[in-house]
Amino acid sequence: MSTSIEQAPAVDAEAVRLAQEFYDERGWTDGLPVTPVTESSLADVLATTSREPDEVLFEVPHLNRRITVRLAAINAALAGCRPEYFPVVVAAWLAIAKEPHPRRGIWQSTTGTAPLTVVNGPIRTELGLNGAGNVFGSGHRANATIGRAIRLGLINVFGLRPHELDQATQGTPAKYTACIAENEELSPWAPLHTEHGHDAGDSVVTEFVIRSVMHVEARHTSSPEQLARDFADSIRRTGALIHEYTSALLVLVPEHARLFADAGWSKDDLRAFLFAHTRRNRAELTAVGKDALSHKSHWRLPADHPDAMPDTASATATPDDVALLSFPTSVQIMVAGADNAGVSAIVEVFTLNPPREIPLSTQAVDIRH
Repeated sequence: MSTSIEQAPAVDAEAVRLAQEFYDERGWTDGLPVTPVTESSLADVLATTSREPDEVLFEVPHLNRRITVRLAAINAALAGCRPEYFPVVVAAWLAIAKEPHPRRGIWQSTTGTAPLTVVNGPIRTELGLNGAGNVFGSGHRANATIGRAIRLGLINVFGLRPHELDQATQGTPAKYTACIAENEELSPWAPLHTEHGHDAGDSVVTEFVIRSVMHVEARHTSSPEQLARDFADSIRRTGALIHEYTSALLVLVPEHARLFADAGWSKDDLRAFLFAHTRRNRAELTAVGKDALSHKSHWRLPADHPDAMPDTASATATPDDVALLSFPTSVQIMVAGADNAGVSAIVEVFTLNPPREIPLSTQAVDIRH
């Protein structure tokens, strides 16, 4: 590494350090150093889009704050994005704008949610986005800086700083950055964005509001039923059941996706199986104090709580068997990760309203438009 440093272009390191301290003192960072921005570097970013600098991409009415193309570009540059990444950042903000919850204050919540950006189509390879090994981890500039550009925008434009407007009780590492690409080349199925009306050759960003990412290590079986039951058990864990409308993004590694596909399962088959098996017995919910709903928020709470009302299962023929998914499409499915082990992930998607057949938790925008 010492040789590389010696060969790097000469810069005024002290000026860079002072600029970073200046930004940090004003709260313009996520706690990590940011890239100093000049008018010329900002112009390079803005040149990659045909949108006007003053165009509003997303707003939060109760805060009376909005992010424009120019502000999004400033935060992309601060995050370390190359100019050619910016169309993805713009599409991500437009996708966030289609979500009902961010504009209502979900990013301020004690729940500690974060945006997850999923990228599909040719733009993945053009920009070097990672959809393979360590997909939720570090090591790829495009993933790291695109996700970070969104977070810095939330901090600098909307004031969502911890202990201020961001009231997350614990938060999540995804609040630094969360951007992944689908491993379309190793998927046996059509990619995520084609399920929402886009062509396979389109470059598309899909946004999710997420709470957590839980890995499921399952190298032990070649039975699709056993593997699917393992995933269903992870989705239906009581700690995830905070409200009536459980939703999840199932991120399968190629090995697991192939296991299902080789057995003749489609994505819809897997969704149907998960829908049928993501259930809890009423006694199990009673044991953890989640056997009823708040009539105001539909958050789960004990049946003897003064705000309690019965959940929807209480009116069915089998009220002791509680279905936790509203529709099969409450689970979205994509393929990402390396083809080296059976380790997939359940991403907990935050949805407060009943999902539609294309859930509220999934918003896709074509990057080229």
